[in-house]
Amino acid sequence: MEKISVKTNSRIELIDITGKIKEAVSKSKVKNGACLLFCPHTTAGLTINENADPDVRRDMIGALNKLIPENAGYAHAEGNSDSHIKSSLFGSSLNIIVEGAELMLGVWQGIFFCESDGPRSREVWVQLLGQ
Repeated sequence: MEKISVKTNSRIELIDITGKIKEAVSKSKVKNGACLLFCPHTTAGLTINENADPDVRRDMIGALNKLIPENAGYAHAEGNSDSHIKSSLFGSSLNIIVEGAELMLGVWQGIFFCESDGPRSREVWVQLLGQ
């Protein structure tokens, strides 16, 4: 298993980690199998989405903030309930097929770390399975 560090700069942001995951696949020497990604944080998550137009990220963040506003009278004493809800929508793990030592992502797809309670220092755990 490899742990990848992610430094976030805003309360909510989507950070492209595709390159870091590709490096982990390359280092692993796995030719065919699966890349398992796990986010061990309750206020952050992972997603795969379009990576060509940065407006997609901005639109996603805007929509999340409209659907789940930061200050909506939540009961959680820490004041970050919206962050827990947002991270649950994204999810904490991804599975990506590896074939020919390459991630099998679509042409426009990228892997994103989804921060909901930053800025923080975070991790993504990467496990490669296969041969």
